[in-house]
Amino acid sequence: MPDDPLGAYAGVDSYAEDDDYAYDPRPQTLEFFGGRRNDFSSRYHLTRRGRLKRIRQIWKICSRFDVFHGLTPVKMRLMFEALGPTFVKVGQILSMRSEMLPQSFCDELSKLRADADPMPYATVLTTLEHEYGRPVKEIFSHIDPTPLGSASLAQVHRATLVTGEDVAVKVQRPGVREIMAQDVDIMRSAAKYATKFVHAAQVVDLRGVVEELWETFEAETDFLVEARNLRDFKEFCGPYKYMDCPKPYMRLCTQHVVVMEYIHGISVSHPRQLVAAGYDLKEIGTKLVDNYATQILDDGFFHADPHPGNIMVSKGRIVLIDLGMTGRLNAKTRSVLQEMIFAVAKQDSPALADGLLRFAGSETDAEDYPALLADLDVIVKEFGTIDLKDLDIASFLNSLTQLAARHHIEVPSSVTTVGRALVTLEGLLDEFIPDVNMIEIISAHIAAAKSKRDMAKDEARSLGVEGAKALHGLLSTLGEAKVATRMLTRGQLRFNAELVGGDEPMRMLSDMVNRVTMALIVVGLFVGSSIVYYAGIKPVVFGIPIVGFMGYVVAFVLSAWIVFDIYFKGRKSKRR
Repeated sequence: MPDDPLGAYAGVDSYAEDDDYAYDPRPQTLEFFGGRRNDFSSRYHLTRRGRLKRIRQIWKICSRFDVFHGLTPVKMRLMFEALGPTFVKVGQILSMRSEMLPQSFCDELSKLRADADPMPYATVLTTLEHEYGRPVKEIFSHIDPTPLGSASLAQVHRATLVTGEDVAVKVQRPGVREIMAQDVDIMRSAAKYATKFVHAAQVVDLRGVVEELWETFEAETDFLVEARNLRDFKEFCGPYKYMDCPKPYMRLCTQHVVVMEYIHGISVSHPRQLVAAGYDLKEIGTKLVDNYATQILDDGFFHADPHPGNIMVSKGRIVLIDLGMTGRLNAKTRSVLQEMIFAVAKQDSPALADGLLRFAGSETDAEDYPALLADLDVIVKEFGTIDLKDLDIASFLNSLTQLAARHHIEVPSSVTTVGRALVTLEGLLDEFIPDVNMIEIISAHIAAAKSKRDMAKDEARSLGVEGAKALHGLLSTLGEAKVATRMLTRGQLRFNAELVGGDEPMRMLSDMVNRVTMALIVVGLFVGSSIVYYAGIKPVVFGIPIVGFMGYVVAFVLSAWIVFDIYFKGRKSKRR
């Protein structure tokens, strides 16, 4: 089978050296983003001189791209690449934030890759000696001077251990950690001062991007994190004969160096080579997506950057490499993800709304809920009525993200990471394996993962939860009824009613009472006059007692008045 070392390791991140940032081989402990700035600066060896120099560099590059007179999507991407690894990461994060940038900019920024010029081989050897505190020849019998891949954060070389194992050595560029820390510090200050000039909601989003950048910085600049991810993912791949990842040599991994098994294989970015080697592209794509669904929905530990350079095929197995970026989801988030996917398929807006709110761990006010449902109806009608093969997951996720922002629902960063990974994977399939539909496979995976017994358990659990809620509601109602009864027996119960609609209901009620009163008077006059008539009380006119006659006349006039009043007011109300 042909090897593809360049394609295999082209996806790692790296950056060029800067003399203002001295290399420090001592282990460093990362500090939370919200820590004091003095601690942050001292931990990453940041100086005022270096900060000012970096600001001048940023200003110079921004001026070169004429940023102050407007940017096109392409110019923004090129500018971020020129600014270095931190801004490349910012661009990759912003590519999933369509609520902040137009879709054309998001599409262009999604093309960002962190490729860079190779660092000198002598620098690689010096870095390794600093890390291990002994000559390189005591660990490696041979290191290939030509890198397998070089990017803005690190560089990968093929090597052979003195014990004979064929390995890939990923070496972090000296000073890149300090440069990225400096950029993050500058961005923090910029976001802070922006609160005085930019709309509040937009500033919150800016701070969210910086926070997400900080989390990425923590994970990707500490290579021990990547080594542990490789170890954990290797364990995950155990039950799957068709999935694998390089084995890390933990005793040789440090914060700046990862030593892992070298993989001979073909990158999925070379589909013709895969077909020539006898592989079925559709089978590769189907197994890749199904396993990815397992990572996200079942295991909760997934590769967060599945671009073509990080996926290869070797000895009948799909191998995922470069696990510097991974994501983790708890059981609740995985459950909600499944429910939301089914909600879209069933065009169930309330279920999608409930899932979105559970996702964010927040609640909306009652008056906002109808507006949320109305917006979700639009999304469901747009995406829930089309065939799965035609579903654009990037557009769907962007629409959902924009909706959440409009309703002030804060979606956790882990969900954003899932979305960005799915969009990356969809792009890979569209370009290299177009016959495979990701959404169909994920939906089938969810359906197959739930047996009838599991579905019965879920339904019973759901009924139990709803029954418990109903029981608590009934007990609460009985408690309120007990209080109301006690107040009623003591004469303390008051009833307040409010008629909505202005003065019109009260006027109608007044007319109704007046008519009923007049009707009772008419009835009384007719009854009284009849009694007088049959009693034959004198004086009499035309054989009818005068008192009875007058009563009949008044009753007749009042009756006619009531009839005409009802008739004319009824016609007037109809005209309105």
